[in-house]
Amino acid sequence: MIRDPIRDGIAGGWKAIDAAALERDLDLETDVAVIGSGAGGGVTAEILSAAGLSVAIVEEGPLASSSDFRMREREAYAQLYQESAARQTRDRSIKILQGRCVGGSTTVNWTSSFRTPRRTLAHWRDAHGLKQADEADLAPWFARMEKRLSIAPWPVTPNENNDILRRGCEKLGWASAAIPRNVKACWNLGYCGTGCPTNAKQSMLVTTIPAALERGATLLYRARVTRLATAGDRVVRCEALGMPAPGVSPAPQRIRLQAKHFVLAAGAIGSPAILLRSALPDPYLTAGRRTFLHPTLISGAVMPQRVDAHAGAPQSVYSDHFLDSLALDGPAGFKLAVPPVHPILAATILPGFGAEHAALMAKFAHLQVVIALLRDGFHPDSHGGRVVVRGDGSPQLDYAMTDYLWDGARRALLAMAEIQFAAGAASVMPMHEDAKPLGSWKEAKTAIAALAMRRLRTRVASAHVMGGCAMGPDPSKSVVDESGRHHHLANLSVHDGSLFPTSIGANPQLTIYALTARLAARLAASLGKPLSDA
Repeated sequence: MIRDPIRDGIAGGWKAIDAAALERDLDLETDVAVIGSGAGGGVTAEILSAAGLSVAIVEEGPLASSSDFRMREREAYAQLYQESAARQTRDRSIKILQGRCVGGSTTVNWTSSFRTPRRTLAHWRDAHGLKQADEADLAPWFARMEKRLSIAPWPVTPNENNDILRRGCEKLGWASAAIPRNVKACWNLGYCGTGCPTNAKQSMLVTTIPAALERGATLLYRARVTRLATAGDRVVRCEALGMPAPGVSPAPQRIRLQAKHFVLAAGAIGSPAILLRSALPDPYLTAGRRTFLHPTLISGAVMPQRVDAHAGAPQSVYSDHFLDSLALDGPAGFKLAVPPVHPILAATILPGFGAEHAALMAKFAHLQVVIALLRDGFHPDSHGGRVVVRGDGSPQLDYAMTDYLWDGARRALLAMAEIQFAAGAASVMPMHEDAKPLGSWKEAKTAIAALAMRRLRTRVASAHVMGGCAMGPDPSKSVVDESGRHHHLANLSVHDGSLFPTSIGANPQLTIYALTARLAARLAASLGKPLSDA
């Protein structure tokens, strides 16, 4: 039987409070309130608690652990994802996958862990004035978090889904490499996106959050922060409501949390939304602006052999050929990888209806999929989107694909089809409502060139949301300074991917780990509790 460290910890006395089950209002007081338990919140909570500060972690989603993870999509999407894995941009044209549970997206992501590309950091320095985010400055923090979370290239032979990407690139002379993963004793099951049932994935759920709880931190889960209340230039309390399943209508009980310092780590949609709901000082209207995705294009292929893309490490091979060969201010570059192919996920992405859709699903075992993640935010015609709040206070991303990005989308569909045919595909299906199965690379070139690149016809998704609370020295262009501190509030910081001035051109979790580890260590020192090893 696999040990469940979360259930063991709660049985041993961890302070974990289900806000949705409260029978009366709750008042708490702590040194630091960390709002969000994903990559930024988990790292921050561990470091601050290690420094001797009392910490409360506030998470909107449920506390689920390995005993609850049964490798079933129909359970996991409703339980562990924002809006039951149906979150979309405002115009419904882009599907957004984000975690909503203790551990955030680190609990359900596919484990890919890249350092921030060197060119991205140089751009942040030169174009956005970040003087402390260069490669040398962040290197020790990357190394620290790689060691902490067992991040290393995956040494196991890739599954067929990933190996087809490798073989296709090799035949075309395009570089590919193994993806570093944050795993320990991985069973290679392939269901990382439904929560790891063996605790092999070194997510915040099984690493930093348990460490913080062991040191006396309090975890308040199923609690939606409604606003931060201020007096003068300080936040005086965090106000929240319990959120019973399915996380739509709040419970009546109110939670009031007082702290010396508040850290927003609710993600690049959640953190800007809290700022907006709270009507915090924002004289230049920067909160929620320049929110970026890696808009992701999808290409399916039917292979002669079985692929069984649901089994094995979901992402273990990548290619940056179309990132490294293109200037940041040139045509949109893209990273190539593969996703896991599970039945519900595949069914929601494959085009067509009725018999046509059923025919594609009947080839499920032979289906291979490549994805292309477009780099966003480096070109004048790639300016991201904006987080807004609906009338009920819930957040939404208003994001439009520009002609610049649509050009990248077409080139990405062409590149993916060429790879798949080079690896022996019997047919290729670009994920586009007007596409049909294509039987050759020659046919694909003509067909993809003729497809209308526009919203609601071309399938676009993203699991990476960044920006919206950008860091920078100029308050007219950023929300926080390089220490992560809000420009207008003395005791409010932001520690998550919303800090990024652009997208990064790589899976963001390791960048968030390293950046927020440095920010948290400096925050601890500023609060009179320096870390001995920082």
